Amino acid sequence: MPISRLTDRACLLVEGAEAEHFLQNLVTADIPSIAPGHMRPSALLTPQGKILFDFLVGRTDTGFRLECAASVRDTLVKRLTLYKLRAKVTITSVDDAVHAIFDQASADEAKATYVDERFADGAVLRLYGDLPEGTETVAAGAYHDRRIRAGVAEAETDYPASDLFPHDVLLDQNGGVSFKKGCFVGQEVVSRMQHRGTARRRLMLIDGEGHLTPGANVSAGGLAAIGTLYAATGSAGFAVLRIDKLAKALTDGQSVSVDGVPVEATVPPWAGFSLAAAPKDSEDESAL
Repeated sequence: MPISRLTDRACLLVEGAEAEHFLQNLVTADIPSIAPGHMRPSALLTPQGKILFDFLVGRTDTGFRLECAASVRDTLVKRLTLYKLRAKVTITSVDDAVHAIFDQASADEAKATYVDERFADGAVLRLYGDLPEGTETVAAGAYHDRRIRAGVAEAETDYPASDLFPHDVLLDQNGGVSFKKGCFVGQEVVSRMQHRGTARRRLMLIDGEGHLTPGANVSAGGLAAIGTLYAATGSAGFAVLRIDKLAKALTDGQSVSVDGVPVEATVPPWAGFSLAAAPKDSEDESAL
């Protein structure tokens, strides 16, 4: 039965009369529009616009649940507490187990599930707390295989904090960033990238002719690296690439490879951008 316990994930609660307002003015996603029974991707950014923490956020009866990497949960609690000031909120860690459910039959057997909005068509659900007695589970690797093949990146698991912008990992494509709400930490940089169309680094699915190793450089035409492979399962994975350089390389008929392994790089089917619309190739590696 495809239900996996994710021991590398943990939860915290943000509760109180001002919980929604508190989060809305701090994190990237639009909090008021989150429907009950849904978990939405979001992030807390550095002032420079890079991802400091990413997480899922959803409603509870008394506020909001945030699910993040277990290794940073306590640090996230402390960081949110720094922003609390006089807001009428409480921020607490909880020990609820995190489960991923990825077929409808299993979802029907479970209760109190939440749709993981990072996956198209509600293909993956979340369940928090204990499973019904007798429920069989599969190894977490089955979930991560599905996640990687879908192009769903997670901070700490796939990439380090303060390393990437939301656009790099497609948070602008899956509801993880709202460009219509008011200010949030790092908003000025992220909004400028959006409105100027200058996001050159994008997560791309990678399909190789052999085994792929995370952390390897992705090259075009055997020349300089155009990005990094951040996650892999066998011969499939995802990388964050300079799509301006990728588009030019493909137009010029150059091949793409990862450590010498020929690969094909494609836009995730759920994403709303194309290589044809990539920003013009720039030699400035720091260009946004």
